[in-house]
Amino acid sequence: MARFGCLPSHRNRASFFVFQMRLNTVTNTTQKYEVPVTRKRARAHVKIEVEEETKTEDRTVIKDVVKTIQIEDESEKKVLSKKMRKKSDQLSNAIPDKWEYIYNNIKEYRKRVTAPVDTMGCERLADEPSETVTAETSRFQSLVALMLSSQTKDTVTAVAIKNLKQRLPNGLMLQSVLDADEEFIDACISKVGFHKRKAMYIKQAAVICRDLYGGDIPDTVEGLMNLPGVGPKMAYLCMQVAWKKNQGIGVDVHVHRISNRLAWCKTEKGGPEATRKALESWLPQSLWSEINPLFVGFGQVSSICPSTEVKAAIAKGKLTRSD
Repeated sequence: MARFGCLPSHRNRASFFVFQMRLNTVTNTTQKYEVPVTRKRARAHVKIEVEEETKTEDRTVIKDVVKTIQIEDESEKKVLSKKMRKKSDQLSNAIPDKWEYIYNNIKEYRKRVTAPVDTMGCERLADEPSETVTAETSRFQSLVALMLSSQTKDTVTAVAIKNLKQRLPNGLMLQSVLDADEEFIDACISKVGFHKRKAMYIKQAAVICRDLYGGDIPDTVEGLMNLPGVGPKMAYLCMQVAWKKNQGIGVDVHVHRISNRLAWCKTEKGGPEATRKALESWLPQSLWSEINPLFVGFGQVSSICPSTEVKAAIAKGKLTRSD
């Protein structure tokens, strides 16, 4: 019966039992190996999270790199812009074509035409040193004349200086100004522009000259500019007129306007100081002292490059375009 396989023999039962045990072992082993699958999924999930964090970090790094590149680009742009401005300044300070020809023509014109600056300019208003006028007094008068000339016509400045010379005790000199009241000085110069402020400046300047310069005026541009009411134009002109030292160009509205119209500089918006620096970069120093009265007079009387005063005269028919 066992031969027909209906029931296993004792030996067969033992084999079957062994087989069953092996089968269970394999099954258990298979079940044991199913656990890592879950773990693998968990690891895969963790890996995804790490990848997401890495992506976030990568984005941050990329942003930082882009930002750095942008900063470097901006820096390069600034450097390039600075170089372009420097090159533009160099071009603007280049020696103008035919400037000598134009300058000499203006000079010849000015020889034929007398302007207010020729007779009533600041350099004409101070008394020459003599037995009765000291060099210190002459220099002080030049300084006061320049301080009064700002925003004032030469004719009005000349009248104010005349009043001070005639009405101050012992004339226009340092000690007379120190002794006078500010109100009295103001009354003498009442026709000039900003006369009240200028009266105060003159009194203050007199005190400084007495206390710091031994009764004389400063002999440097820096010292003059430290006086109240004295700017670069006045300082350079005062050095030329009072001290006979040619250290810079005195640029007023006439010199500034005419120089830009002649395209000798491109400083119309930069103001007189920018014009001074541009002119001094190429104009021979021997001409620095004469260009101011030359151009001021040209602007005062010429209709070619007229001031507001000349334009008004043309409008009233007192001057023609051919003058």
